[in-house]
Amino acid sequence: MIYAGDVKKGVIFDDGKSTDPKRPSLQQVIDFQHVKPGKGAAFVRITKKDLLTGKVLEETYNPSTKLNDVSIERKEMMYLYNDGSLYYFMDNATYEQIPFNYDTVKDALNFVVENTNCNIQFYNGVPISVEPPIFVELTIKKTEPGVRGDTVKTGGKPATLETGYVIQVPLFVNEGDRVRVDTRTGEYMERL
Repeated sequence: MIYAGDVKKGVIFDDGKSTDPKRPSLQQVIDFQHVKPGKGAAFVRITKKDLLTGKVLEETYNPSTKLNDVSIERKEMMYLYNDGSLYYFMDNATYEQIPFNYDTVKDALNFVVENTNCNIQFYNGVPISVEPPIFVELTIKKTEPGVRGDTVKTGGKPATLETGYVIQVPLFVNEGDRVRVDTRTGEYMERL
């Protein structure tokens, strides 16, 4: 058990709202804020992500509310390939290949190409999420060429990565360039 007043970012808990005992309602804390209003009792505002559905919700709790923290196993695994419906990851320690369905890996696929190591979270032996590395290096597949002297567009231009994900890049970035991307925000960091 963990008190709502003691939560930190990244903590995973079961909010007890699941109707299926085999599939608990696992929530991951994205952000939290302790609020002490002028009148009334203090409370904790928690922004949480449902790990099974991907929905992000904001909820308030009394700081003394007990939350059921859960034990999550993390493994580093390498993304190998997909066969259309399943995505195969290899355990780096045992070389065992494990298939994952699209719902488990859909968010990570924006930043993951074959042979990329990812952190996989398991709950009772069942994979619940795939986390790409914090920074990845990807190739720009498609973007419009920057026009020399064009200073009107200060926000950059859209560029499609080799994964199909679209990010904003500076005007000097061209097709075929390798760039570093922050997977937490989906933002361009630098050209390599």
